[in-house]
Amino acid sequence: MIKISFLPLMILFLFNGVQDPTSELDQFWKEASRTVQEGDFKGYADTFHPDAVLVNGISGNSYPISDALDGWKQGFEDTKAGKMKASVEFRFSERFHSETTAYETGIFKYSSQNNGEEQSTVYIHLEALLTKASGEWQLLMEHQVSVATEDEWNSIK
Repeated sequence: MIKISFLPLMILFLFNGVQDPTSELDQFWKEASRTVQEGDFKGYADTFHPDAVLVNGISGNSYPISDALDGWKQGFEDTKAGKMKASVEFRFSERFHSETTAYETGIFKYSSQNNGEEQSTVYIHLEALLTKASGEWQLLMEHQVSVATEDEWNSIK
């Protein structure tokens, strides 16, 4: 009986010292948004762990992030050169984390506009797995689950 009564205290003790990394993660996503808007390809690539994986639930594929980055590079270069505008915003419905790991689900809103064309916007359900090493957060897995709607986006604040 005594052992059971100490369980809540042990749980409280174990989790009491855990720092809340939410503000650091918010800054991580803000930096990712900045790199897209400014066409900073290297900065964006640095948000990913070298062994990161992109899971594309829309196309049903999974591949190394290096392959995805190769496909996205031209858009970054065009943005940097002023040939197009791009932006990305993130909203999260669930955030689970420890001091060095995070799993976040939500939606991202990606908008792009080539010069002389109309803006295109897409909403994508997102799952992200991150790790923190040497003081820096990096994505281990980005899962673009499915297309979302603007109403779903607006439902997450």
